[in-house]
Order: sequence, then C-alpha cells, then structure tokens
Amino acid sequence: MQYHAPTSVDDALRLLAAGNGNCQILAGGTDLLVRLRSEMGDEPESILDIKRIEELRTITPEAGGWRIGAAVSGAEMGEHPALVADWPGVVEAMNLIGSTQIQGRATLAGNLCNASPAADSVPAMVAAGAMARIAGPDGARDIPVSEVPTGPGRTSLGKAEFITSIYLPPRPEGGGDAYLRFTPRSEMDIAVVGCGVALTLDGAGICISARVSLGAVGPVVMLVEAGAGALVGTEVDDAALDALAAACSDAASPIDDKRGTVAFRTHVAGVLARRAASIAKTRAGGAS
Repeated sequence: MQYHAPTSVDDALRLLAAGNGNCQILAGGTDLLVRLRSEMGDEPESILDIKRIEELRTITPEAGGWRIGAAVSGAEMGEHPALVADWPGVVEAMNLIGSTQIQGRATLAGNLCNASPAADSVPAMVAAGAMARIAGPDGARDIPVSEVPTGPGRTSLGKAEFITSIYLPPRPEGGGDAYLRFTPRSEMDIAVVGCGVALTLDGAGICISARVSLGAVGPVVMLVEAGAGALVGTEVDDAALDALAAACSDAASPIDDKRGTVAFRTHVAGVLARRAASIAKTRAGGAS
C-alpha cells in the first residue's frame, strides 16, 4: 500500500487519475483506519491524505454562508463562534461523533462519504440545505449533500473524484436549526434514529419554510417533505408538531436489529422530530 500526501487539489487529482481506482481518501481517518485495522474489505492500493492541502483546512465566509474544507475537524467547527451561531444544529451533530480525541480528527466530508445511514452530521446538513463541492477530472461540481450517499457504504462519487468542501447556505433571518438523535448510550454510540430540522419564522412567528430529515431509518438519510409541510403556515404549535411527528413516523422505513425494532424506531422518529422542531423554533426566535 502506498501513502500520498499532496499539497494541492490538482496534485490529488493527478494521483487519483494515475491509480487503478482502488485509492482511499483520508481526511480525518476515523472511519478509514478502523476499517483497515479490522480488515473490513479489500486493502486499497493507496491512501491519499488530503490534510496537507491548505485550502481544505479552512472555514471561510462565502456569499453569506460558510464553506467548510473537507479536512476541517469537528473540534475546529465547534471552536468557530460565528459558524456555531449560524448553524448550531450542524455543529452539534458533528460534535456528537465519537470522543474528544475523535473530534480532533473527524470531518464533515468524511462522515458524509462513509455513507452510513446512521451518520449524525448528514441529517443536520440535509436539513440545512448543505451542498458538497466535488473535484474531479472534469473540474469541480456542486451537488446537494443528500445526493452523495446512494446506499450503505456507497456514494455517487466517481473513482477519480473527492469532496473538497461543504457549503452551508446563509442562515435566513428568523431561521433556526437543530439535530437530535437517540442512542442506547449517552456518548460514543451511533444513532438508532436521528432527526434534523431547519425552519424559518416570519415576524409574526409563522413558519414560512422548513426542511426535515431523518437518519438511521432507511438506507440513506431522507428528506421528509410531508414533515416540512406540517410546519409551514403554522406557529409550530402543538397541532403542527403532532402532524410533524406523524409524518416522520410514516416516512420512516427502518429495519429490526439488536439496537432497535421497527416499531420502536418508527415511534422515536416522530418523537425526535417534534423535539428538534421545538428547539429550532426557539433558536429562530419563536416562543418555546
């Protein structure tokens, strides 16, 4: 196995193009190194470490939003006050991943490309309307984060492509977001169910837009349009929250396993959606 540490995106693309396609990108390494040590799957021909590419190590204001480099750690996100103020739900979701040590390495892009249905940061990013910038032999392209995972452990990226950054759009005036998950343990566990909610209130406290997403209840994170529809046009009151919960439970399509039954996960999807929406409403400036 070869190890490469390019210092530019162009160098990284050249190395990817020169390989036979069996190259693994290393951003934080918190998933990749575990897979390698556990001998899960075939050993890659090479590892391409992107942490030395300076432009991928920054959090940069852009068009009212934030561009987060693919090698920026969760700890660095949590230490960025302006980013936390704009998108607290996304940052909190990222900071639920692993231990303090893991937080110093794990990245948004890595969590996304690992393509776990239970990834914590992905529902929060989907609710926020985040975009992924992908570099490849034909140049850069931007796609919604929701279009990156195609199934457990699978993504839509080509063999010579990799994510260089995540873009979080401007937080709307009157906007707020939140992410909640249920786990058997309080720390260092993966979500049995996760839910992200982002909404916007007008000056009268009426919800004028919303995005609701669920994780760990299907093969990929899902955007629940019926859940958003239950909130828009309301004061996000009890009736609207009840309708949201019902829509999310209806949308959930989980599996039975040792961590939770279908019935349990379906119920919890609605409970978490209700709670996350209440938090997002408070953050948007509405009464709790």
